[in-house]
Amino acid sequence: MSGQTTSEYIGHHLQFLKTGDSFWNVHIDTLFFSVLAAIIFLAVFRSVAKKATSGVPGKLQCMVEILVEWINGIVKENFHGPRNVVAPLALTIFCWVFIMNAIDLIPVDFLPQLAGLFGIHYLRAVPTADISATLGMSLCVFALILFYTVKSKGFGGLVKEYTLHPFNHWSLIPVNFVLESVTLLAKPISLAFRLFGNMYAGELIFILIAVMYSANAAIAALGIPLHLAWAIFHILIVTLQAFIFMMLTVVYLSIAYNKAEH
Repeated sequence: MSGQTTSEYIGHHLQFLKTGDSFWNVHIDTLFFSVLAAIIFLAVFRSVAKKATSGVPGKLQCMVEILVEWINGIVKENFHGPRNVVAPLALTIFCWVFIMNAIDLIPVDFLPQLAGLFGIHYLRAVPTADISATLGMSLCVFALILFYTVKSKGFGGLVKEYTLHPFNHWSLIPVNFVLESVTLLAKPISLAFRLFGNMYAGELIFILIAVMYSANAAIAALGIPLHLAWAIFHILIVTLQAFIFMMLTVVYLSIAYNKAEH
């Protein structure tokens, strides 16, 4: 923080590495760390799959098996349809979002300072603290909701669901369409903003603790304990938000697939 005011320090840490200054730009750091998190997830599971043994499993294999069985059980309880796509999707979402969230546990100045050595002046390392990333994932869930709705009841059933429900009369079709559209659009929006809001708040608190540590010598001794205390608590948030995103995805897909049966 040397040479920077508090506002400049916070603003610097909240600035993305962009392709340009216009509204239509790409957050390079978000893309990089999203892909990196995906590679870590795939590398770990590939390594476990290649070394899997029917004998006494190692600690990593045991952890992966417990995780797979746990998520498969959740999907089995909540999605009453073919699970060949939904179960792997749920596993991928949980692990991928968890790894992206966990980047927030790295000391707040470490990665930006490391990037600065290579001439990169701005870097935000937590993809899920970027609304464009969480909204992008939520839009994929939105597309799957429409897909499973059509798969379970056909395109005609999709049209009827959004025009003849909850009021089954032709004169109320515009009212039904507005009500059902709002309900449908609220799902991806709530998914995106819930994850983004929690991770953005966590990132901001780490930055504020760093500001307190650097700006006030009287409380500098509290810097490490405060970081440690918040990091321990944040582990719960990191895990919980990954679980919530995964769980709501499964529930939304289950509603879309089974709604025709109720």
